Amino acid sequence: MTEASFPPRIDRQLIDRLRDQLPKSVETHCAVAPFCGNELPWVPQSDSAAIDGAAEAGRIAQRDWGSRPIRERERIVLRFARLVLDYHDQLCDLMQWETGKARIHAAIEVLGVVSVAQHYGTNSRRYLATRKVPGMGGPVRAAVGYRAQGLVGVIAPWNYPLFLAVGDVIPALIAGNAVLSKADSQTPWTLLLARSLAVQAGIPGPIWQVVAGAGSRIGPDIVGAVDYVCFTGSTETGRAVAGQCAARLIGASLELGGKNPMIVCADADIDAAVTGTVQACFSSAGQMCIGIERIYVHDSVYQRFLDALVAAVGRLRLGAGYDFAVDMGSLTSPRQLAVTTDHVGDAIGKGARVRVGGRPRPDLGPLFFEPTVLTGVTPEMSVYGEETFGPVVSVYPVASEDEAVRLANEGDYGLSASVWTRDMARGTMIGEQIVAGTVMVNDGYLSAIASIHAPMGGMRRSGLGRRHGREGILRYTEPQTVTTQTRPTAYPDRMRGVALAALRQAVRVRLRVAQRM
Repeated sequence: MTEASFPPRIDRQLIDRLRDQLPKSVETHCAVAPFCGNELPWVPQSDSAAIDGAAEAGRIAQRDWGSRPIRERERIVLRFARLVLDYHDQLCDLMQWETGKARIHAAIEVLGVVSVAQHYGTNSRRYLATRKVPGMGGPVRAAVGYRAQGLVGVIAPWNYPLFLAVGDVIPALIAGNAVLSKADSQTPWTLLLARSLAVQAGIPGPIWQVVAGAGSRIGPDIVGAVDYVCFTGSTETGRAVAGQCAARLIGASLELGGKNPMIVCADADIDAAVTGTVQACFSSAGQMCIGIERIYVHDSVYQRFLDALVAAVGRLRLGAGYDFAVDMGSLTSPRQLAVTTDHVGDAIGKGARVRVGGRPRPDLGPLFFEPTVLTGVTPEMSVYGEETFGPVVSVYPVASEDEAVRLANEGDYGLSASVWTRDMARGTMIGEQIVAGTVMVNDGYLSAIASIHAPMGGMRRSGLGRRHGREGILRYTEPQTVTTQTRPTAYPDRMRGVALAALRQAVRVRLRVAQRM
């Protein structure tokens, strides 16, 4: 197979330097460039011995790294944020080369990682500060501190090779951990460039190491070598990771699949809702964990919304290019093209109607598929309840908001949701009834990833744990309680009854106070 041509700001010398960060291996792998179908540069594949060696080196380096003041670790991460901005164009080139996404969506990833780095670079001391808490009273004091887990394994997906793969590493590093990252087989080069910038910013090389290989082969080795796992991917694989973590009694955070709903109320701003829908359904060609795949629209505005949505989707510009001239790029893999094609074909065969799109576009590239809007989708169709993870959305009329909420809560997922209404109070009330880790009122997806202070994650089969905010860094720590007594006491046997009586009386007083509150 012919090698893919290099993007504008990437050359073979840079690729060779990035490749040197990986453990040496005789086994190699070449992914395929989505834009053209030609091979990307070869990547050495890590084996069990390489993973064990990286884990050992990380543990040794973590002793010094974890003992450094948090302020020092924050400063290094802030330097990293500045370097990411400096290398904005190169990072976008690599992301497009590896994923096929449009440049605007790659650029959003770069800014997202910078935001995460800035957030934790300025808030981690507060998040990780030792907290004084009420003790048992009298001479006893209690405080809670946070100890680094040690070695954290980060297994990230191909669809967001910077925002997810690097955004989850940053708080782990500031918390004092070493990190072992698995580069996705499709998207290693973006991660390797980011890691090289982190080392340039001052992060010791052994503290953040990258290994490469198929997840089915080296994933279990990584989980077996670390003290905590951060995994983003499919629900099926997440279950396997959770099972292995449970067997080892180590913690994990898992962001998994979703079939995310949107509700458009009768009083919604239709133009704004359509704009938000296009962004939420077709960013990164629909290959987005929190992307919208089903929309419930009140009967009274259904036709107006549908007509406006079809017109807006029909105007989207598809193409392969390293500039901002297109709105949506390619799917990333033949598998995603096959799932998307199968879901649309199955729906058509069972009576659904394609309002716009619905076809692969091999004239643009091997993995392009038109942004697609379906109506008439019913439960026996695969696209109704299964995650497509492609540029396909189904639109349904509903008679009431109660019906919309009931349908939005169907299924076993609970990652993200969106509500559109002019009444903010009602939008919030509706959002609180939806089973989802993140609900956005009058936004489709961007405010969820941009609200860095707020936790983000899934409910039900969509995962465990949260990224971002206080929760996003505390997951990489173990809380430790230390109690102290200003006057050590030891009660003789004859005083135990007196002490217990005093304790019972104190508990009664506390209960009476609590009942009056």
